[in-house]
Amino acid sequence: MMALQGWVKTGGKTQAEAARLFGITQPRMSDLMRGKIGLFSLDAMMDMATAAGLEPHVTLKKPRAQRRKPAEELAAA
Repeated sequence: MMALQGWVKTGGKTQAEAARLFGITQPRMSDLMRGKIGLFSLDAMMDMATAAGLEPHVTLKKPRAQRRKPAEELAAA
């Protein structure tokens, strides 16, 4: 999502121009620019990234609280 925000900002596009390219409304574009990622489906994010000429990439991680610390990994070994 940050790449989409950066693309809009560095490309000198208005939210309305970017919204037209992405096939969304300007208020939805405003949501994207304010970081409201939970309002967008993964498919929508991928479609917008592709429309911007970006290469979509998804990384899945465990929540921080569930990740082991190095000392815990050594103790478990």
